[in-house]
Amino acid sequence: MGNSHRVGGRAPVHGYYSSSSWIEGAAVRQLEAVAAISGVRAVAGMPDLHPGKFGPVGCAILADHIHPAFVGSDAGCGMALFALDIAARRIRIDKAADRLRDVAKPGDCDLASELATRGLATSDFDAALGTIGGGNHFCELQAVEEVFDPSWGLDRDRAHLLVHSGSRGLGHQLLERQAADGLRPLTPDSEAGQAYLAAHDHALRWASLNRRIIARRAATALRCEADPVCECSHNCVEHRADGVLHRKGAAPADQGLVVVPGSRGALSYLVAPLATAPQEALSSIAHGAGRKFDRGSMMGRVGATKSDRERLARNPFGGRVICEDRALLVEEAPEAYKPIGGVIADLEAFGLARVVASFRPLVTVKKIAVARPRKEDRR
Repeated sequence: MGNSHRVGGRAPVHGYYSSSSWIEGAAVRQLEAVAAISGVRAVAGMPDLHPGKFGPVGCAILADHIHPAFVGSDAGCGMALFALDIAARRIRIDKAADRLRDVAKPGDCDLASELATRGLATSDFDAALGTIGGGNHFCELQAVEEVFDPSWGLDRDRAHLLVHSGSRGLGHQLLERQAADGLRPLTPDSEAGQAYLAAHDHALRWASLNRRIIARRAATALRCEADPVCECSHNCVEHRADGVLHRKGAAPADQGLVVVPGSRGALSYLVAPLATAPQEALSSIAHGAGRKFDRGSMMGRVGATKSDRERLARNPFGGRVICEDRALLVEEAPEAYKPIGGVIADLEAFGLARVVASFRPLVTVKKIAVARPRKEDRR
């Protein structure tokens, strides 16, 4: 069981983090504030819990109504893991980094065909399909570090690819439309609720396609094929028999294997959610390491010197980081995140998941500088 408590007549708050976790008081207060909202039935905080704009990130919320703010501006944001048909030992880091640079640029795929294959309607944001985006999004080439549970058949010799991206401008527009109405709660069966759910589901499918195109582009650059291992969204809402379940930076525990990544300087973990997990966890687990320091404060912590910035372009495993945005390189530095080992230990200690395998980063692709067209070319 988690650490459960109530504040006044609010909904119960269940915390699945230990006293050794780096959980800010502000995040717990946000969790309690969410529990005080009318119609909220239960709240579960994961070990990656940290403060967010519309409530804490790293939690699941069961409510009577749809709360678009809980989903946020990137509906469908999630992780997808792919196994590549090349051996990790044969990869040359610098050569692979050079080949993967173009993945950070807009692609040139047949968008109409891609959308039609998935049965997706066109939108104003389809030009962004196959792009990573900013913030904490990335495409990472990985090698298996250790296999803990061989029953899942993971090939320890194959290189893997982890893609973290979402619905780009599509999800932002979805939230902006709701913000125009004051981000009010929506009755699931109402016209407005059904319209939101339809747009939300479109964003989730768009985000999934986006991750697959990114993976295909990366595999093409590396001259190999990519086979899907697992995928999930961690910013989403689900209308269930027991209410409306929101995951705000939380991975589903009822859809198979889940990748829980660390920072770009740490291991990532493939975990199997447990069917015996407490119901109070709301069918959810942690989605990553979780931030330890906000983006604004990172500028004063790392990256002040040239040697420090050069260090940030490498990881402790000898891998490369492709990020030509200096501010983003600092904001997303490994020091900004909690130790992933503690998050995984809490997931296991509270009976939420068991570890299948760990992966070390070889090349992390985030953002590169794209040359702007000359003035005469823009006429």
